[in-house]
Amino acid sequence: MLAALNHEPGSEKLTPEMLSNAAGSTLNLAEVHAKLVGRGGDPEEAWEDALSAIQEPVPFSEEHARIAGGLVAVTRALGLSLGDRACLALALTLKAPVYTTDRAWKNLKLGIRIHVIR
Repeated sequence: MLAALNHEPGSEKLTPEMLSNAAGSTLNLAEVHAKLVGRGGDPEEAWEDALSAIQEPVPFSEEHARIAGGLVAVTRALGLSLGDRACLALALTLKAPVYTTDRAWKNLKLGIRIHVIR
């Protein structure tokens, strides 16, 4: 979400079609909102910006929490955060690909496609 919002290198690979189908968990939405506000953004504008990056906010469920917690065993060495694991948990439940700027994710073997955009 942040790569697209900040027009970071690699974000040009996220086509309008891909973004029109993007889903994000409410936990990740909170994380993006907090980063935008933390950089001095107006909370209301930051919320609208965060929402604009995804088509559908998906509630972070008990199942997502269980999966994200369980992923710590396979992601610890890569230093993935709770937000990272929440993103992966959503992708696993939706059987959807993930797009990231974190090259370390290429080493994960989770049964979903992981695309590193830079």
